Amino acid sequence: MAEEKRLVEEITPMEEDFAKWYTDIVKKAELVEYSRVRGCMVIRPYGYAIWENIQKELDARFKATGHENVYMPMFIPESLLQKEKDHVEGFAPEVAWVTHGGSEELAERLCVRPTSETLFCDHYAQIVQSYRDLPKLYNQWCSVVRWEKTSRPFLRSVEFLWQEGHTLHETEQEAIEETERMLNLYADFCENFLAIPVVKGRKTESDKFAGAVMTYAIEALMHDGKALQCGTSHYFGDGFARAFDITFQARDNSRQHPFQTSWGMSTRIIGGIIMSHGDNSGLVLPPYVAPVQVIIVPIATHKEGVIEKAREIEERLKKVCRVKTDTTDNSPGWKFAEYEMKGVPLRLEIGPKDIEKNQCVIVRRDNREKVFVSLDELESKVPELLQAVHDGLYEKALKRRENMTYTATTFEEFAKIAAENPGFIKAMWCGDEACEQEIKEKTQVSSRCIPFEQEHLSDTCVCCGKKAEHMVYWGKAY
Repeated sequence: MAEEKRLVEEITPMEEDFAKWYTDIVKKAELVEYSRVRGCMVIRPYGYAIWENIQKELDARFKATGHENVYMPMFIPESLLQKEKDHVEGFAPEVAWVTHGGSEELAERLCVRPTSETLFCDHYAQIVQSYRDLPKLYNQWCSVVRWEKTSRPFLRSVEFLWQEGHTLHETEQEAIEETERMLNLYADFCENFLAIPVVKGRKTESDKFAGAVMTYAIEALMHDGKALQCGTSHYFGDGFARAFDITFQARDNSRQHPFQTSWGMSTRIIGGIIMSHGDNSGLVLPPYVAPVQVIIVPIATHKEGVIEKAREIEERLKKVCRVKTDTTDNSPGWKFAEYEMKGVPLRLEIGPKDIEKNQCVIVRRDNREKVFVSLDELESKVPELLQAVHDGLYEKALKRRENMTYTATTFEEFAKIAAENPGFIKAMWCGDEACEQEIKEKTQVSSRCIPFEQEHLSDTCVCCGKKAEHMVYWGKAY
């Protein structure tokens, strides 16, 4: 029990220091290790297994909607990057440059990709000739580099893993539908795979992606009341196509510019999982993404038949879940704390008395509820309990968001909430960027999105008092 207590004490309580709690978890749960390269992380096997499960599920969803995987170079010539003015200005502060090949200075600098729009555009210009070549529904799994000044594992690092979808369409309507379809795909993935409730909406003009006509996003609320942008989907119109001279022969034989989208989700979502569901004992992983969904802990392993029964249960459960048996000589208490730290959704305990009664004890990670389950019903009961853990995590996160979402109709009310209550603030806005900036400067709160589900809270802007155009979610964010 002393070892069990020590493991938990190594995590700083989130109420005491949320940033330190987060760092403790990513280290103690063996998700990452710091590297010698500033701002870069080593993603350890357990952390990478979580990313693999995310990747596998998203990849299947992309392919089910007709998308194909491709791979682009990691380097972008400076002249290519310069073709889209707004885009390059948006990324200029974060770009890493390659200036030498070996000992020789390059004739033209190469950018290490911060994103790949320009590469896709250059490729599309070469392969698209006719409306018959459209749509192009591409996705890329890769890493990108953005020279961040400050970093935190998963949430903000110089290099990170992601997927970036890039599509090209014959009509504006098709491209807009694609942009919305992929945002809805991300939202469904977050809610039904990661148990993270999200708000879907459009970014304001000042907060949209560099070079985009419209940016859509899903925003989630973390334990500490800060928002996390979990995924984005961008509609580019034909701006990139014009800059890169991408044209096709239309159905009426005229030359037209196609319409473009891009959308992405990164390893940042792992930080979202930690901060949405974790507690002061460690990770709490949603079952669908957990590398190990059930950990079997044999009790009194020195007794005859206990390890054998645990192995037998493991083989049976392999058909319905990801399962592992811990037969090490560590104490049961140590194992309980270890797998709580790692967020394993279900712990199955089996000992001599359980075997006599043809039962086992299953403990849920989300609420520590214990249930006795007949060994004859394991294949049906375990999936039920895994779904119950998912549902419990989602409802808990949704309730927290509801309890931490406030409404303001005057600036005084808005400022008071921003100063005293972490969370989302719903307030009306006139659409003027000056008001958005004033709110940010005076309250340190930024616009998160203009939600698709609008509410009429008042007739006037919370900042200037002029006629309101939108209800906006505001909040502090990562």
